[in-house]
Amino acid sequence: MTASPRPGVPAPGGVPLTLGAPPTATPGVAVDGFLPQHPPREEGRRVGPHDGPHESPYRAGSGAEYGPDFGVYLHVPFCTVRCGYCDFNTYTAAELGSGANRSDYAATAVGEIALADEALRSAGMARREVRTVFVGGGTPTLLPAADLAAMLDAVDDTWGLAADAEVTTEANPDSVDAADLAALAAAGFTRVSFGMQSAVPEVLATLERTHDPERIPAVVGWARDAGLSVSLDLIYGAPGETLAQWQRSLEAVLALSPDHVSAYALVVEQGTKMAAQVRRGELPMPDPDDEADKYELAATMLADAGYDWYEISNFARTPADRCRHNIAYWRSDDWWGIGPGAHSHVAGQRWWNVKHPRPYAAAVAAGNLPVDGSEVLSGEDRETERILLGIRLADGLDVGATLADRLPQLVEEGLLEAAPAQRGRAVLTLRGRLLADTVVRRLT
Repeated sequence: MTASPRPGVPAPGGVPLTLGAPPTATPGVAVDGFLPQHPPREEGRRVGPHDGPHESPYRAGSGAEYGPDFGVYLHVPFCTVRCGYCDFNTYTAAELGSGANRSDYAATAVGEIALADEALRSAGMARREVRTVFVGGGTPTLLPAADLAAMLDAVDDTWGLAADAEVTTEANPDSVDAADLAALAAAGFTRVSFGMQSAVPEVLATLERTHDPERIPAVVGWARDAGLSVSLDLIYGAPGETLAQWQRSLEAVLALSPDHVSAYALVVEQGTKMAAQVRRGELPMPDPDDEADKYELAATMLADAGYDWYEISNFARTPADRCRHNIAYWRSDDWWGIGPGAHSHVAGQRWWNVKHPRPYAAAVAAGNLPVDGSEVLSGEDRETERILLGIRLADGLDVGATLADRLPQLVEEGLLEAAPAQRGRAVLTLRGRLLADTVVRRLT
């Protein structure tokens, strides 16, 4: 399990955990009629399990249309142990209880893929080849490589993978070996994202990570031998982590020369074990100033080593090494999320699946889309989200004539680059990256 690719926005699969007995009634919605017709029908429609009418995002003049790319997110909700900081939709064997198991999971996910295709065809939407696939969790590589391959094959058989498709799986360093990585590459995976988090044993212990940092060079080497692109994911700001320890982790990453690095600030989420430890005074709350110092150190060290930032928390050696799947989230492209708690966005409609694997599997078995809720954003909401997400990209965003007069002051305050601002484009400086929320508030 790695940190959310969309800090402040629920990641696909990265929804807050709610433990306890799952609902007993079969959830989900009928496939036919879930998505709006294309071309649009002129009447209103109902969305997901809700009762209120919603306008079709394809209604004339709505401005909604297909995103330029179509991706698939596959959520694997299993972990060996739950890390104390984690609030993602993941389950250990004890939390799953009876009626849900790993061995059946791939077949259930393949079943949802078939239902997704039926829903798209029912709405009259043309098939689009899949440009990116991201398998996240949880720890996807707790499933056998053959199960992950079966899920990827279903995506390819259903929609077709683009010739240059990016196919990523997350992995914990202690959940794969050389044979696993070779099998994933042979199945069509192109990229692996290792949840390294830290090179310091004491920091890993605070985060309740199970792997030995000495294993990182081995798994990176095995991935390279298999022909996979490698990303290393880091978390900074763990309680008690010093700046020197964070520098040590960065130095360890740079010594391995990965293709891509993600660096996320730790957020203590309510409802997690770590939040309870902080509340009881057993751990200190992360200090925002300390996290800012650590981000600046990471940005400097990575830039000096030839890694360009392309999103606030993500750095790549070359443009080709950027994670195209995550960029699709930031640009509000279309993707279908498969699995418990997975989020989707297609043609202006957003929805999320039921969270617990048991009712999720029951819905799919009954031939229903396992949808728990959905929404269609208004034009105003879409514009706010465009700014919220787009400002995080190194390319920035065109703010339009109505907001252009706000840029000079943000430049004067050192939050935006001057040259792009003169063209009506907002691009964050290093200081702006640290204060991105402030920039968003000033532009919305």
